Amino acid sequence: MKFNIAVISGDGIGPEVIEQAKKALNAVADVYDHTFLYKEALMGACAIDKTGNPLPDETVILCKQSDAIIFGAIGDPKYDNNPSAKVRPEQGLLRLRKELGLFSNLRPVKAYDELIKNSPLKEEVIKGTDIAIYRELTGGIYFGIKELSDDGNIAFDGCSYSVEEIERIAHLAFKAAQNRRKKLTLVDKANVLETSRLWRKTVTNLASQYPDVKLEFLFVDNAAMQLILNPKQFDVILTENLFGDIISDEASVIGGSIGLLASASIGKENALFEPIHGSFPQAKGKDIANPLASILSAAMLLEHLGLHEEAETINRAVQKSLELGITTEDINSERSFPTSKVGDFIADYIQHQEDSNLNFQNIHMGQITII
Repeated sequence: MKFNIAVISGDGIGPEVIEQAKKALNAVADVYDHTFLYKEALMGACAIDKTGNPLPDETVILCKQSDAIIFGAIGDPKYDNNPSAKVRPEQGLLRLRKELGLFSNLRPVKAYDELIKNSPLKEEVIKGTDIAIYRELTGGIYFGIKELSDDGNIAFDGCSYSVEEIERIAHLAFKAAQNRRKKLTLVDKANVLETSRLWRKTVTNLASQYPDVKLEFLFVDNAAMQLILNPKQFDVILTENLFGDIISDEASVIGGSIGLLASASIGKENALFEPIHGSFPQAKGKDIANPLASILSAAMLLEHLGLHEEAETINRAVQKSLELGITTEDINSERSFPTSKVGDFIADYIQHQEDSNLNFQNIHMGQITII
């Protein structure tokens, strides 16, 4: 099969980790007789530097014409450290989500046994954690009215949600729960916020359509605490934009490395896949960034395209890399591998699964992996 993939490498370590994701996709294409046609596009600080626009119109057009989008990272210190900057890299990503109608963000959070020792939380607390966080992505306070008084002393950010916005992502979360452990937790602040009360009312009304799913509610402050005290209690978490941003980043420490957390942003017609680790400018160009989240994002992309067996092959390759310790320095500082070598191993495993235990010897010696 042939698929058109828009590639937005972005800023910082984005190009490096995206290159490893493409290695995995190319290996899948070779094994399963697919063709992935990549077309590069600009977004973020690199786009501002070249065009003055964090999201050029050409990028939007390309994304709309593609079967899926894979994205690296966004952000640069020269903008991050300048709060008065009028044009910012993040504006490009926010606009792209809106332009493509990417209303649902899915972030899987899994505690890998091989990485539990890296987590700041106790093993008995996190072992077995497997959560799917559904975050509404195109509404709420991030897209509300923003005002600053003439004297600069008073600022205002408006937050609004409609029943339609809530229902469309709630349906996705309920359906996901049906295929998992049949439990959905709505995270809100309904004791204070009117928007949260609408969320709770709307989701409660929908629950009757999913009688096999147990619906629970948690205020966001309690949910943040429960994620640390007992993350295993959660199956699917559903929440609004701001709360989801905070909760999903908090959950990222559970697995032992933010470098393993992939995400998908889904709309009715378009889908974007990205790691959540950010641009990590300190590591740019050093071949030390963890590419596994980007590679796992590629697996989610394949799932979206209906290539389930191919996606599972990538997931097995990542699992094998963890088992054999073929990882970057953020996971194992005493014996680490460069970004590019981890990508080589993943691609080799996909193409030669029976030989990859032997190929580990070659990687350890810094050689090409194919036997």
